[in-house]
Amino acid sequence: MNVAGSPASDARVFTSDVLAIDPNAVCGEIAQAMALQVQRTLRRRGAIVAMSGGIDSSVCAALAVRALGPSRVLGLILPERDSSDDSRRLAELGAAALGIETVVEDIAPALAAAGCYARQDEAIRMVCREYGDGWKCKISIPSLLDGDRLTLFHLTVMSPTGEVRRTVLPLAAYLQLVAATNFKQRTRAMMAYYHADRLNYAVVGTPNRLEYDQGFFVKGGDGLADLKPIAHLYKTQVYALAAHLAIPEEIRLRPPTTDTYSMPQSQEEFYFSLPYDRMDLCLYGHTHGVPPSDVAEAIGLTPVQVERVYRDIEAKRRATRALHLSPLLVEKVGEI
Repeated sequence: MNVAGSPASDARVFTSDVLAIDPNAVCGEIAQAMALQVQRTLRRRGAIVAMSGGIDSSVCAALAVRALGPSRVLGLILPERDSSDDSRRLAELGAAALGIETVVEDIAPALAAAGCYARQDEAIRMVCREYGDGWKCKISIPSLLDGDRLTLFHLTVMSPTGEVRRTVLPLAAYLQLVAATNFKQRTRAMMAYYHADRLNYAVVGTPNRLEYDQGFFVKGGDGLADLKPIAHLYKTQVYALAAHLAIPEEIRLRPPTTDTYSMPQSQEEFYFSLPYDRMDLCLYGHTHGVPPSDVAEAIGLTPVQVERVYRDIEAKRRATRALHLSPLLVEKVGEI
């Protein structure tokens, strides 16, 4: 597939144009691959796409329509208690633009029954004893640009009266909070596979290259899928496809968000520390051996700052390697 990012392009002077693609050609190649994967390799009739109202799921749904036709694509909308109202509205907007059927499954009752919200609140009360009904929260990490950092997550809470507090999360509280919120992604995967089994469809995963490479997904949750058609594309390139595919402008203008916690939260403050366009170029530069000074000049940072990002890329790859592994066996079983 002819997507910018191959080692052969390293000889060029490094600029922000290094990720430029031919959207029409790339869409055609992905749609062709998806059709073969769904119908021949997986032997399924169509595709399920969990639509969040974000750019990645909208593009994946549009590519599935190109590959299979709108009548063989189902958009699954999976709100829960902490979801933004915009998520459902924009997911419905994107599905309507594509002419595909949607199913809305409110997963909040399932999450409550599994103790997701109770366990989440219990973790937060380890550092904020007053936390309860009417409160909101999010977690974040310090910026890489201000200096070398310890990987410490901060909890921000907002009381019903609007008072905001921010504190470092102890490890036990952080682990329980993440474990509890991971119920959300895993319950969504369960619903996606219910509808996939019901219709004999394949489940389409929606991570872009930045998320896939850096382990920004939940194993058994949004990391679980039958095919991942944009995992080789930088998010910058996904936006280029979105414009070509005529994804509604409101979706294209929406900042990337985790939509996991009750307070608004960007992917930048939760995981990546930089806007996606800068992170894309740093990831490309690190992967292809581009000196930090060259990347720094292209994105308006200092070489020292880019070196910090490079180290963080390496650290995330090490820390999340297990997310990419298949179940480990003692011996190989047959020809599987």
